[in-house]
Amino acid sequence: MTRKTNNEDRIDFTVAIPTYNGAHLLPKLLERLSSQNIPLNFSWEIIVIDNNSSDHTAALIKEYQANWVHAFPLRYYFELEQGAAFARIRAVLEAKGELIGFLDDDNLPNLNWVSAAYTFAQEHPKAGAYGGKIHGSFEVPPPENFKRIQSFLAIRDRGNSPHLYQPDMLILPPSASLVIRKQAWVNCLPKNLVLTGPQKESSFLRGEDYELLLYLSRGGWEIWYNPAMETEHLIPRWRLERHYLLSLVQGSGLCISHLRMIGLENWRKPLILLKIMLGSLKRIILHWLKYKGELQTDLIAACEMEFFISTFISPLYYLGLITPSQKTSKS
Repeated sequence: MTRKTNNEDRIDFTVAIPTYNGAHLLPKLLERLSSQNIPLNFSWEIIVIDNNSSDHTAALIKEYQANWVHAFPLRYYFELEQGAAFARIRAVLEAKGELIGFLDDDNLPNLNWVSAAYTFAQEHPKAGAYGGKIHGSFEVPPPENFKRIQSFLAIRDRGNSPHLYQPDMLILPPSASLVIRKQAWVNCLPKNLVLTGPQKESSFLRGEDYELLLYLSRGGWEIWYNPAMETEHLIPRWRLERHYLLSLVQGSGLCISHLRMIGLENWRKPLILLKIMLGSLKRIILHWLKYKGELQTDLIAACEMEFFISTFISPLYYLGLITPSQKTSKS
């Protein structure tokens, strides 16, 4: 799908890179994008959204721009308001393409990523968003049985055939390696999202990527898995440490009730909140019975328990009866 403008302004596809202190990662990503296999008569752009970085990201991109020899432009924008959701909102505002492919600064797409992303949109006009296959590239070997929780680190391998995700079951692609149709975003997303804010080392509500996808789904757009869009996700050793993983899954559990309430009729909300608590309590009990002697030594089992507990109390967060600081102080 192309913009209906003159040929000079026409942009078929925008690659948007939200980044926070990612100057050490951006060169590899820009090199990978510069080597993309692009069909003839295809117009695209790269935009970097600097989300209030304190490193030399701005200077780095300025240097790249001064020496840029490619036909597609490299543009830079500074977004002062901290948070991945705010960076994505700014990217949609600035993008000239109807299709916007989001890549995190620690993503390395394969050399056909852009063309595969564009082609998929032409073949699936009802797709409001679609994610690709994401492989983990680990600095150090992950813990045993890591596959049980790898989805928390945006690793996705759902096979080699395209298929629809299941938004009603909160089975959705991560924001990494995600393509959004700008029309769907503009038509479906409210002015203010709930699950926004800076990502800190301490616990916080996650789920901002799922929130926007749920609004697209409620608006009648399809959410797809496109395995032709393959990406490496660089995982440094600190993202495999106990403290980080527990904080990560905790934030993912705390947002569950917020996500379940999107588009829900008011009369159903108390019933769903109760269902979340009862279902999570059952999982907590069964998990404790299975791993009660291993929760201090088995990191994967501990992460799963943390997710069940955080999901169990997520209705209290939704109702404003408890704050993230209170939960964090107990962890």
